[in-house]
Amino acid sequence: MTHAPRLDFRSPTFLKDHILWNMAFYADRCIDPSGGMFHFYLDDGTVYDTVTRHLVSATRFVVTSATAYELSGEVRFRDMAAHALRFLDQAFADPEHGGYHWVIQWRDGQSTPLDRTRHMYGLAFVMLAAARAYRVGIAEGKGLLERTFALAEQRFYDPAFGLYADDASFDWQVSGYRGQNANMHTCEALIAAFEATGDAGYGERAESLAYAITVRQAALCGGGIWEHYDAQWQPDLEYNRHDSSNIFRPWGFQPGHFTEWAKLLCQLDTLHPQPWHLPRARELFDRAITEAWDTEHGGMHYGVGLDGSICLPEKYHWVQAESLAAAAILAQRTGEAHYWASYDRLWTYCWQHFVDHQHGAWFRILDAANRNHTREKSPAGKVDYHNMGACYDVLRELQGAIKAR
Repeated sequence: MTHAPRLDFRSPTFLKDHILWNMAFYADRCIDPSGGMFHFYLDDGTVYDTVTRHLVSATRFVVTSATAYELSGEVRFRDMAAHALRFLDQAFADPEHGGYHWVIQWRDGQSTPLDRTRHMYGLAFVMLAAARAYRVGIAEGKGLLERTFALAEQRFYDPAFGLYADDASFDWQVSGYRGQNANMHTCEALIAAFEATGDAGYGERAESLAYAITVRQAALCGGGIWEHYDAQWQPDLEYNRHDSSNIFRPWGFQPGHFTEWAKLLCQLDTLHPQPWHLPRARELFDRAITEAWDTEHGGMHYGVGLDGSICLPEKYHWVQAESLAAAAILAQRTGEAHYWASYDRLWTYCWQHFVDHQHGAWFRILDAANRNHTREKSPAGKVDYHNMGACYDVLRELQGAIKAR
């Protein structure tokens, strides 16, 4: 499959086409007739693991399929979303203890848990998947959303700090680790839940999470969003000190999370307006671009240390995708041309280096000089959720599709 060059990155037609082009990489090969989707793909689309299933990939396939249905009207995509949602709620669920396993093995129609850890990050994506499914007419999504939100409230929410704990054992022994990432994605899910259902409670909780992380907690680290905390929500500056590339808990400031929060604050402002949203979004985006942009090779580095130096110079697809989405939304909200300039610069970079024009979809990680060192285009968790989602967010912003309630 080849993807003909299109250089008008602000065109709604381009954005829609690019989402569906990315989805095409998965659509004809992702469904396992025995249940769910395959989760592991090489650059050319070869499935290299047919039995391991990860909760994050399972949920994200619901979201990407729902997006493809919304944009194309093709019923097969809604059927894919429904298929993925059923599998998620059956194969990953633990009927004895409640919640969802983190990793399972699916063989001969049977599910065997490989990692039984309960993650708030996982529950956040179950809520997001349920909300997006419900919004495209999959009725069971609403009940799943309500049950999962109630479970998160019961097991992970800490009213003393107004934030969610991060992980627990299968029998719900909550660890002492606290993380901003799970709360960020919970905020994302609650924004989607508010939009899908109109339930103001979801919006109010999204607002409180956003303020707690991007203002209150950020004040403890000079305005930057630190990733790791102890049980009292004090920054743990040593957690994973020597692991800046950890897939879910890397050490260092994450510029991609600064820009992702900037995007979420703008989206939240449409549904639940507050005067602090846009100024804080601008601060986060501007700092990320200033500290992480690679002036030599282009693109945004992955990690920044406490002293502002680059601690991981590699380029990750999701960082570029979330940053270009935030740039476009800030350009629309502020009318300032430099945000469009950042958007165009990020897209030009991604088009040249991350988009796989030969096989489809985006490469996952490049080195500092933009070289790809792996054949694994989509291991667990990727499924091009971020780049399709970034295009979707920009498209909806341009079309004014998110409406205040």
